[in-house]
Amino acid sequence: MKRNIRKPIKGIRIKNANFAMILVSCILYILLISATIHASRQYHDVQKAMDTYIACGQCDTLLTSGSAYLTEQARLYVVTAKAQYMDQYFTEVHTTKRRETAVEELKAYYDGNEIYSILQSALEESNKLMVQEIYAMKLVAVAEGEEAGSLPEELKEIQLSEADMGLGQEGMRKKAQDMVFGSEYQGSKEEIAGHVSRFMDSIQEATSRRMGKSADNLEATMSRQRILVSILFIESIITFIMIILLIVKPLQVYVKCIREDKMMEITGSYEFKYLALTYNDIYEVNATNEAMLRYQAEHDPLTGIINRGAFDQLKQIFHAKSKSLGLLIIDVDKFKLVNDGYGHEMGDQILKRVAKLLEESFRATDYPARIGGDEFAVILTNVSENQKDIIEGKIAHINDCLLHPPKGMPRVTLSVGGAFSDDGFTDDLYRKADLALYDVKEHGRCGCRFYDEGHEYHKDDKKCEGC
Repeated sequence: MKRNIRKPIKGIRIKNANFAMILVSCILYILLISATIHASRQYHDVQKAMDTYIACGQCDTLLTSGSAYLTEQARLYVVTAKAQYMDQYFTEVHTTKRRETAVEELKAYYDGNEIYSILQSALEESNKLMVQEIYAMKLVAVAEGEEAGSLPEELKEIQLSEADMGLGQEGMRKKAQDMVFGSEYQGSKEEIAGHVSRFMDSIQEATSRRMGKSADNLEATMSRQRILVSILFIESIITFIMIILLIVKPLQVYVKCIREDKMMEITGSYEFKYLALTYNDIYEVNATNEAMLRYQAEHDPLTGIINRGAFDQLKQIFHAKSKSLGLLIIDVDKFKLVNDGYGHEMGDQILKRVAKLLEESFRATDYPARIGGDEFAVILTNVSENQKDIIEGKIAHINDCLLHPPKGMPRVTLSVGGAFSDDGFTDDLYRKADLALYDVKEHGRCGCRFYDEGHEYHKDDKKCEGC
């Protein structure tokens, strides 16, 4: 008797293919992350270069503005001999110190660099001019007969030459003006400006080189990223094709075989009908639970009770169920006055307190909701008109609590309109409760009334605006 020998099975094993695809994906992911990190570093280099350029520009502005300010104050003093300009001059020298600040800040970026030495040279030239400016101010101070004791220490230390002392008042003034307005002085100012200009040119050149290098590196990194993303995309397509060929298509064949297998084709029996009904019941329960969980998550962020969206969902749920229920529509009386008089934060505290009292006063099976700015509603389940007194008592208790608020909180009241239905949440239920609410407002607010078929309602919407 011959034995049946199983032929070797040829084909791709899902386990091996899955492992290979995972390995390739991990390698590509690591390379992509590495390229991203490198690109981030290049970007930060570009940003740092730009920040350095901006900071150097600010240093240039500080040095230029500080030097110009000293020149301006010295010239103003020499021309007007007003002490305030001398004071402002030495305030800049000793307190503001924009020039020194500029050089010190640049030191953090280019200490020991040629660029730093250029700006330092500009400061040194500016300091040389300071000596000339202070001497000119001393000439004017002596010419004006200023007492030595009232002069700044720098002027006290300056000794005028014998030739200058013999110039007389007008001569001293003229020499002082020549010292700060003359061509020699202006030449020194231009030399300082030249240092600053060379400084900015050097900064611009260095920044351009640095940013160009970083930009080239960034472009190369981005190219590598594009290649890796393309490879990852191709790998994903290959993975999807393998899933279709090795998993999805065989499953479709197996499902078809199972559907056409006559031994498994059993129809009309109790067991299968029971199984179908049980599945449907489970599905319905799951769908209901999912809807309820979703609804429970839709709470008003301020008060913590359900919001208008969840309230509308409950309306639809109870609309389809013929159960007795009640609806209360609640307004906080003259809430706008609270917001205007105490501010919106206090208004929010009032709304939170109202929501808390509603939750505490009604049953766990009832549904308090915030459906508008200061408008609330409560869906009452399994109630009838015979329970009006109980509900009115709860509203009265809530109003009593609101009329005796904690210290610092204003007194408010609620106007409540209610209606009942024996056939779920009907289309007319909200309208009836709203009419009852309007009736409460028409009769002084702070109370609760229920819709009465025998009562005649004349609601004026314009009149009710702002209630």
